[in-house]
Amino acid sequence: MSELNVTVNPDDFIIARKRKKYRFAQFQNADNCFELADWKPIRAKHLVVEVGAGTALFLVELARRHPEQTFIALDVKADRLQKGARQALELGLTNIFFVRARADQLLEVVKEQSVRDIWLTFSDPFPKKSDAKRRLTYSKFLELYKTAHVAENAQLLIKTDSHALFDWSLERLVSTGWNVTQLTYDLHESDFLDDYKIMTTYERKWITEGKTIYFVLAESAT
Repeated sequence: MSELNVTVNPDDFIIARKRKKYRFAQFQNADNCFELADWKPIRAKHLVVEVGAGTALFLVELARRHPEQTFIALDVKADRLQKGARQALELGLTNIFFVRARADQLLEVVKEQSVRDIWLTFSDPFPKKSDAKRRLTYSKFLELYKTAHVAENAQLLIKTDSHALFDWSLERLVSTGWNVTQLTYDLHESDFLDDYKIMTTYERKWITEGKTIYFVLAESAT
């Protein structure tokens, strides 16, 4: 059959659209999910934030392992966040919250000097040079993380499968005064903490494809 004779069922697109609306509805109806306008920033002893959390399944597992800590998954796409939010509810977790917001709205989500750990897991590498300002390790974001961090023992933890983004991010960290304390070009072959090796949705895919995972832990200079 030639391409001119191939027909497309418009219902396929309608179904996909309905599924997306359904996922947004799940976010809106979940007790652990918040639009930025409805969220009240909290201060906790061990506040951990994942910026650009996606499905946030990584952070849900961290929250399950560490009930003594409070976790916030931040992402602009509610249809992704709802997946982790639903799992957190199924697990009965009360120490994790899901907030729909942009990365540059971090200080509307948390108070200054209230965050111990900030996670960036498989952030969009934005490979075009013209898009560098959109990378979550761009200088303005690194300064933002410093403002959100507590005064002492605050950490920025980064996982990525992009070698180019990793090296670029290391340069940005050093140039903006961060202290790199742990670094590996193959996380899952390292002896680093098991918590660091909890896999995100993307990470599972990359591992099955034989990719290595790059990891760095940096502390904000006091």
